[in-house]
Amino acid sequence: MGVVAQRAVFVTRETDLESLLARHGTREQARFYLETRGQEIGEVERRHEHFAAALHKARAGAPGDWRQVLVKRADFDRFLFAPEDVVVAVGQDGLVANVAKYLHGQPVIGVNPDPEQFDGILARWPADRLGDALRAAAAGTAALQQRTMVEARLDGGERLLALNEIFVGHRSHQSARYEIAVGGTREYQSSSGLIAATGTGATGWARSIMGATGWQVPLAPNDRAFGYFVREPFPSVATGTSVRSGRVEAAASIEIVSRLNEGGAIFADGIEKDFLAFDWGRRAELRVAEEVLNLVVG
Repeated sequence: MGVVAQRAVFVTRETDLESLLARHGTREQARFYLETRGQEIGEVERRHEHFAAALHKARAGAPGDWRQVLVKRADFDRFLFAPEDVVVAVGQDGLVANVAKYLHGQPVIGVNPDPEQFDGILARWPADRLGDALRAAAAGTAALQQRTMVEARLDGGERLLALNEIFVGHRSHQSARYEIAVGGTREYQSSSGLIAATGTGATGWARSIMGATGWQVPLAPNDRAFGYFVREPFPSVATGTSVRSGRVEAAASIEIVSRLNEGGAIFADGIEKDFLAFDWGRRAELRVAEEVLNLVVG
């Protein structure tokens, strides 16, 4: 048998134009929808074309003897990532987080298609440098940053992974009731839910919470720890607010027991449709995951 060629798996998400066409059926219907709201489709099309050009440049930069496959974000849960794959995420930083939970140690190269639009914290590679990064990743000589992930595990065995953060609360973000146990303290709470954020997530949602509340939880991307933040805890005769935020090391965990009759949910990295039901009596444990993201950084 011959040697199987190395494979680059390019992952993307729908552009705004693709989402509009999927929703409205045709360009003209999408144009009419935008114009009735004082917007123009031309700008959406220009961003789409800019992304398409960046993706084309990235794919053209892959070694000629490599196999390539393109996978959309909606298909991540159905795609089989092989152990020897090198994964290339072309898009904004959140795309790297979206694909991370489906991987098992494969190196990930984040390509920023538009530095004027996206920060490039995780997607930091320009498309025209991808070839060298792919070769180094496949040869095992690329500089890798191992970024910590966090997990939620229910008492029934269901499990959810996240690179940025896990949210526990009500699907509609209304008040959630639950019992929380952390660091020897157990409290009954009513809040807008809580998040468990890694050092990577500390630059996103958790950063906003820390800025608004002043609760500072120091976290680096490779720290084997996560921070937790209770959103707007409400004090009453039955609910407390003493457990608000903190840092949880890898050897410890947080236990949460749902007191929601319906609508309780746990979701990861902002993907609300991919959730675990967390209704009355369900018990969840939040802890540092064994898995890490192997991010190619240089």
